[in-house]
Amino acid sequence: MLRNTSSGYGRIAIFFHWTMALLIVGMLAFGLYLDQLPQSDPNLFQLYQLHKSVGFVVLALALMRIIWRFANPSPKLPTGMASWERMAAHLGHIGLYALIFALPITGWFMVSASPWGIPTVVFNVLPIPHLPVPEALGTKEEAEGLFKVLHKYGAYLMIALIVTHIAAALKHHFIARDDTLKRMVSTGPARADTSSSL
Repeated sequence: MLRNTSSGYGRIAIFFHWTMALLIVGMLAFGLYLDQLPQSDPNLFQLYQLHKSVGFVVLALALMRIIWRFANPSPKLPTGMASWERMAAHLGHIGLYALIFALPITGWFMVSASPWGIPTVVFNVLPIPHLPVPEALGTKEEAEGLFKVLHKYGAYLMIALIVTHIAAALKHHFIARDDTLKRMVSTGPARADTSSSL
């Protein structure tokens, strides 16, 4: 039996989702581009400063989003979803949230550990202090190398999770034909099928 219900997501949640999605995908592409540039490129310094600036924007949005999420829990998953899909969805979201925080923070630590001591000024306006780097991580070069590896492979893992996330959303939209994707696009009434199974 079909019935009309609200989507469960409000405008603010939808704004956070799509704004951060665009920023994160853009930052991942930007990071891959920077990784290919030669160290002699004259624009490299300014490009890294821009990458760091947007990274802090992502971190600030992530903090606001998690606060909003705790105050406004997500709606329940479609009733027809199998238990393993529910578990996969929860684990996938946990992984995405963890990496949304981990990537900016490892980048921040990487800059803080750098022996060059280059300051970070967000969009050339807001200075950001360096984080204290634990001495147990070794020299500045060793600590910087560790955080660089964490940042790089965290980005690859994020790409894999995003691809999986998109594939799952499309599967629900075109194969399961439920409202998993629709409710993150519109705040209008969503069609819920309480009797179907995947």
